[in-house]
Amino acid sequence: MILVAGGTGRLGCRVVKVLTDAGDQVRVLTRDPRRASQLPAEIEVVVGDVRRGPLDAAVEGCDRVVSAMHGFAGPGRTSPAAVDRDGNRNLIAAAKRAGVDRFVLLSIVGASPVHPMSLHRMKYAAEQELRASGLSAAIVRSTSFLETWIEIIGAKVDDGGPALVLGPGQNPINFVCVDDVAAFVHLAVHADQRIGAGVSVGGPQNLSFTEIAEHLLARQGRTDRPKQVPLTALKVMSVIARPLRPGFARQARAAVVMNTTDMTFDALPIRNRFPDIPTTTLADVTDAKPRPDERRRRSDPGLRQNP
Repeated sequence: MILVAGGTGRLGCRVVKVLTDAGDQVRVLTRDPRRASQLPAEIEVVVGDVRRGPLDAAVEGCDRVVSAMHGFAGPGRTSPAAVDRDGNRNLIAAAKRAGVDRFVLLSIVGASPVHPMSLHRMKYAAEQELRASGLSAAIVRSTSFLETWIEIIGAKVDDGGPALVLGPGQNPINFVCVDDVAAFVHLAVHADQRIGAGVSVGGPQNLSFTEIAEHLLARQGRTDRPKQVPLTALKVMSVIARPLRPGFARQARAAVVMNTTDMTFDALPIRNRFPDIPTTTLADVTDAKPRPDERRRRSDPGLRQNP
């Protein structure tokens, strides 16, 4: 049995699918059982909060654990410190008490105790906790998820609204598809020798926010320019929103950092070692998503008859 903590999130859902498609038995740990309604019926769901613990009941009977959770954004007082550091500490301790055979931690490229983003600092703390635990473990670090930023930048594009570029939008950033990351997690769970103690995963493209925005607009046949949020405004929002909307403040802070820090990554060496894992591009992700007119045609019988 494999426990996936955060199995209802963007990456967690993909990890669960990859594991179950391979025939693994999976249990999902989630705070909100309503979010588990999207999972297949055969998935065992355990309700629990990693921030509070103890988590022994969730881990009981599992020989492997995957931590795919994060506290970068979410309801209430969720934070990287509460989830990525303290929550992982609680989960690692429970796994150790249960004698789990293998623990796989999802982290982030650039994790460091001095990184300007709290998520990176707290992921680093979790990595150190896992390394000190004595558990058989692997750490899968990834760059920013492509799907997340497609949603942020293109939230209004399908409805005719603007593509939103946060900051100057010219800094090249490495983005990776969550399906690609999930494939690496599957190998880590099953102790593929190429993974070893861990792996850093990136996508095939270093893209700016503007390049993503222009791609989303062009896909709709549009020639208008993206709407830009000035860097100064992002800096202000990252401060004034902190007391009431800490998740939004962290997103604004992330956009500032991503516009002003080297966020590139050369994924070619690691991808050459794993030719069995797809290398998904921006076009691959957007081409897999139906355009608005296609969605209407699928939902309207009359339109389906007259393509």
